[in-house]
Amino acid sequence: MTSSSVAETPDQQSTRARLEAMGRAARAAARQMARADTAHKNRALHAIAAQLHRQREQIAEANGQDMQAGRDSGLDAALLDRLELNDARIDAMIEGLRQIAELPDPVGEIEDLKYRPSGIQVGKMRVPLGVVGIIYESRPNVTIDAASLCLKSGNATILRGGSEALHSNGAIAACIAAGLAEAGLPETAVQVVDTTDRAAVGAMITMPEYVDVIVPRGGTGLIERVSREARVPVIKHLHGVCHVYLDDRADLDKAFNIALNAKTHRYGVCNTMETLLVAQGIADEILPRLAAAYREKGVELRGCAETCRILSDCNAAQESDWHEEYLAPVLAIRVVADMDAAMDHIAEYGSGHTEAVVTENYSRARRFLAEVDASSVMVNASTRFADGFEYGLGAEIGISTDKIHARGPVGLEGLTSQKWIVFGDGQIRE
Repeated sequence: MTSSSVAETPDQQSTRARLEAMGRAARAAARQMARADTAHKNRALHAIAAQLHRQREQIAEANGQDMQAGRDSGLDAALLDRLELNDARIDAMIEGLRQIAELPDPVGEIEDLKYRPSGIQVGKMRVPLGVVGIIYESRPNVTIDAASLCLKSGNATILRGGSEALHSNGAIAACIAAGLAEAGLPETAVQVVDTTDRAAVGAMITMPEYVDVIVPRGGTGLIERVSREARVPVIKHLHGVCHVYLDDRADLDKAFNIALNAKTHRYGVCNTMETLLVAQGIADEILPRLAAAYREKGVELRGCAETCRILSDCNAAQESDWHEEYLAPVLAIRVVADMDAAMDHIAEYGSGHTEAVVTENYSRARRFLAEVDASSVMVNASTRFADGFEYGLGAEIGISTDKIHARGPVGLEGLTSQKWIVFGDGQIRE
């Protein structure tokens, strides 16, 4: 009995035993995946895409069960939005698989190969991480995104989705298994945990002998727990408090469109703007126009004193609003003196996820890019573009705000590592 299981109930011990069995199978599958060639991996991706298309009705039916259960249990609008699999989202999953199949395979790439004075050649080869554990909530499309990226990068994966998406994930898992079998790859290369027991999370994050890295995708509570308890390296971001700064040298039409899109395109995602920063010089002109558009879309505005002076129906912001990731139709607004004040605000309240500036001044744009500390920094573009699909990664395993190994949207390269390789011709060290 392991030390982690001493205080566990029989049910928890049973769950751990199931997860350890999955871990052993994944470790064996990872060895097969590491030697799978690009053609086999691409064949599996296309086969899974075809299965998703053929099983579209069954996936929609399973998702309908989850959506109804979510409504019955009182899931809020943001979580229901994440849970839903409509035709467009199923199409996006299929397109993501096909895009990943078209991307260059990073595995086996050799970089910086050079001769040393001894006559040996030294370089670095890109290799899979091994077994990737992914823990996520609500979004069943993550099942396909994660599986496809892990497959193309030569990894095995264990996926633990949220209990609210149990039926959807099961239907998608069946498509993945069928596609892997059709391509001649081990079905255990992608395993979806089919229990809602929360002990499964505890088991996954404390199995370093079977799992090489954990990627948590979900709410703050999940990510904090994983970060606190994991005995496996974690790729994560904790919050998505994203800002857009409208500079006094901005094109006002661009500023309007970007500020509207960054907040209202989707509310329940981590790259949505949560705080709008507006330069004093344009605040009187741009804020009433934006407020009218936000009002039409039902967005509640919470502003600083200057914002409330300009917008009579704006609620007064509290200190807590500058820290808040709303994931809802609520927006904090602050009028600032200039770009330095905007960057000071971002430095204090930002989460390191995505920050944007709207300006026609090249020097200010370059300063913003250089000085703002975030995994994605944008000029004259909506924060909603901070996404693996939009960055050309095909899909993403998640977003990392850490600074070691992977940062920003994590695609194929972020799911690999490098090892030193040496070519010799009989050299011995003198």
